[in-house]
Amino acid sequence: MIRKAFKTAFPYTIPILTGFLFLGISYGIYMRALGFSALYPIFMSMLIFAGSMEFVTASMLLSGFNPVGAALLTLMVNARHIFYGITMVSKYKNVGKKKWYLIFGMCDESFSINCSVDVPEGVDKGWFYFWVTVLNQSYWVLGATCGALLGSLLTFDTNGLAFVMTALFVVIFLDSWLKEKKHFSSLLGLGVSVLCLVLFGAEKFLVPAMCVIFLVLSLAKPFLEKEVA
Repeated sequence: MIRKAFKTAFPYTIPILTGFLFLGISYGIYMRALGFSALYPIFMSMLIFAGSMEFVTASMLLSGFNPVGAALLTLMVNARHIFYGITMVSKYKNVGKKKWYLIFGMCDESFSINCSVDVPEGVDKGWFYFWVTVLNQSYWVLGATCGALLGSLLTFDTNGLAFVMTALFVVIFLDSWLKEKKHFSSLLGLGVSVLCLVLFGAEKFLVPAMCVIFLVLSLAKPFLEKEVA
């Protein structure tokens, strides 16, 4: 059962392996360039596991002591996980003790896979979700470790590596678009995101966009369910 779930989950995480490995390496090199020892990126990738926040944490560690500011900044950067968590409540309901790690290991990429993939019949869903999460975090930890160990030896411009994740989400969006019979949710997400981007700017549009999308989808749920039925 466990092995079968692993074999089913692994192929879905291969694109994440490519992205996380390069971003993790760049993160490890970045931390070493700031003067931190290799232990910092290695353990931060294990214990924090929030890519964008880990980059931000690097600069916060070099600034003055401000726990309140750090907490607010962390909430702002990772507020989207509140909506991820609400979406995954029903999926993680009957997975046993694995739920605690699934909550900790939730990231954009694991959410995308666990939320969108129809787990094949005969494969335990709890173990499938678990392996997706474990594999994705292991890729990030591996990349960060490699970057941390090689960071003092290699120096190169890492600009552009972040586009790997952008390309990945474009592919995931297109795959979901092709699977949909009607594109209400996809068009809603695009439209609201563009509108909030214009109104709030690139730094602040994400949270209001997710709030509006969540509200609209909640109100439209009865009509969407009727269409599916």
